[in-house]
Formats: sequence, structure tokens, C-alpha cells
Amino acid sequence: MDLRGLKYFVAVADERHIGRAAARLHMTQPPLSRAMRQLEADLGTRLLERTPTGVTLTAAGETLYIEARAVLERAEQLTARVRVAGGRPRITIGSLADTADLVGTRLVTPFRRAHPHVSVGVHEFDLTDPTAGLRSGVVDVALTRMPFDTTGLRTHTLDREPVGVVVAETDDLARRASVAVGSLTGRRWVRLPSTADPAWIAYWTGPAPDAEHPEVRTIQECLQSVLWDDLTALAPVNQILPAGLTTVRATDREPNRLVLAWRAADPSPLIHSFVDIAAGSFRHPAASRARTTGTAPST
Repeated sequence: MDLRGLKYFVAVADERHIGRAAARLHMTQPPLSRAMRQLEADLGTRLLERTPTGVTLTAAGETLYIEARAVLERAEQLTARVRVAGGRPRITIGSLADTADLVGTRLVTPFRRAHPHVSVGVHEFDLTDPTAGLRSGVVDVALTRMPFDTTGLRTHTLDREPVGVVVAETDDLARRASVAVGSLTGRRWVRLPSTADPAWIAYWTGPAPDAEHPEVRTIQECLQSVLWDDLTALAPVNQILPAGLTTVRATDREPNRLVLAWRAADPSPLIHSFVDIAAGSFRHPAASRARTTGTAPST
């Protein structure tokens, strides 16, 4: 059992599907399936139950999932600290769920042009950490979604996106153009990780999270809970949904802020250059002000 095998297993556990996990890991499905079988052989127990629609975790798999995530996070912290100590020019970016895909394509070319010799690392985090590794010191800058406690952090808003209620297409609510989340008190809502930032939980959770349903840690777990268990969730209206789901715009949620965040006490010119490049890549008033003033924007 090695770190790569644990990384593969966590991806499968997050996605609950070998094919989706393989796509996330930028590999094909057969070697990932072999890696999962080898991991089960090494540990001498079944970790995954295969179903026609994907996989589920056994009791042993649930235990490994929790422990593997802790091991991988510790390994990332160790790697980051050693590289800093070695003085190698590097910036490490944390992303939350889909945020890297949303903005990464806009930033790669201008950043590589400005800093061709800088090494860039990207780490994806789940819903337990809205700061995407900033608080734990794993990353230098985060591409994430608000709200969360910004004490000791600076943020810059890249975009604002309406939020909607995610329901099954067969749900009566799906026929409505908009709805107030506060009025949906009779529905069962997904339950976000209790260890997440309270402001994050309050914004992204409906009136009555289902206490009997397991906490969801990833976007896919959240959406699959709506699809399979008739729960209700909140998501940006442009969230890519599985077939069978739809989004109804929420009237009582402020548009969500897609942000860059970094530690206020970090004076690194490389981080501020990254922020400036990102600000210049988005076409809205906040970005325009940043380009005009030439300063690192914040909120």
C-alpha cells in the first residue's frame, strides 16, 4: 500500500464510480480497477461493493477512506514545507471541487508567460475545507467559493454566480422558475460536514438537513444524494448536473462569490503576481479596478 494507491482509492470513494474517478485522475479505467483490486488484496479485505451504477464503500472501505484522507493531507503538508525550505520557486494552488476547472484555463497561459520557471502544484479539497488548504498551510493561494471566516486572509472576487435549489426533474418544484429556500421547510436536505466553517454550512444548507443521512464531502456525493435519496441541495446554477436533476433559482441567497484567497501575512511577490494575473483574466468591475490601480485587489 502506497500513497498513490491511497490517492486512487480516495478518488474512487469520492466519486462512487470507477469511470468518473479515472477521468478525475487523468487515467483509463482498467488500471484504476486493477489498482483497487490490488489494494484490497494487500489489505486482505473488500473495500468496495461493485453495483451496476458504480461502487459503494464497505465498512472497511469507510474506515480506510477517513484514514487515507488524513494520511494524504499530512503528506501534502510535508511536501509543501520541504519545498519551501529548499527555496525552489513554486506556488501551490488549492481548489474546491470545480473551481480549478472554472478558472484554470484562463490563468495557465498568462501565468506561464510571466513566470516560465516557476513550478505550479494544484491540490483539490472537498467540502470539509472551504479555504481549500489555506488554513492548514498546504497551499499558497486558493480558488474557492464563499462564505467562510476570512480572519487572517485576503480575498479577491473573480465572479458572482446565482445559486439554485437542486432537485430531481420529476419533483413538483422542478416546474417552478424560482423559489425561496427558507420556504422549503418540509424537505430533506443534504447534510454538509459538521467540521466545515459555520458560515459555509449556513449558506449552502437548507432549513432541515437530514440527520439520518450521512454527511456529504464532495459535490458528486451531494448530487448523487439528490438523485438517489430524494434529498434537496444548493449549488451554483451553472453546476453541471447528472441526468435527471435540475436547478431552480433561489430568491433568498445572495449570488455566490468565486474568489481567490491567500494569507494576509504572506508577502510573496509570486502570490501577488498570481492574484493580479487572475484579476486581469476576468471581465467584471472588480477586475477592471485591479488593472487600473495596479494593486493586489482584496475585499
